[in-house]
Amino acid sequence: MHLAYPAVLSVLLFCTGLYGVLARRNAILVLMSVELMLNAVNLNLVAFDVWLGDSLHAGQALTLFTIAIAAAEIGIGLAIVLMVYRNRGTSDIDKLRDTAERADESAEPAPAEKAEATA
Repeated sequence: MHLAYPAVLSVLLFCTGLYGVLARRNAILVLMSVELMLNAVNLNLVAFDVWLGDSLHAGQALTLFTIAIAAAEIGIGLAIVLMVYRNRGTSDIDKLRDTAERADESAEPAPAEKAEATA
């Protein structure tokens, strides 16, 4: 088997996942795109393991660990997305920017700071 076929397929999968991460606004679709990128890496690991003829099959063992970590990551990621959706009513990434810290302190104070200032 030529190494070029799985390598090209892996590059196409990774580029599709990268496009999905950069272009999508829905958090669930971003998580799916990250999983697609991880699967491209797994395909590459197995292809190089077969091509090199490793007797320990280190690429396949590393792929199993990567799959286990990806399963844990998607479980935690989906739990976070569901909690954000339950609290905010949306999973749109652009509408969740207010959870980040403020860049400048000259911005309008938070509602708790307003209440303390008026009291």
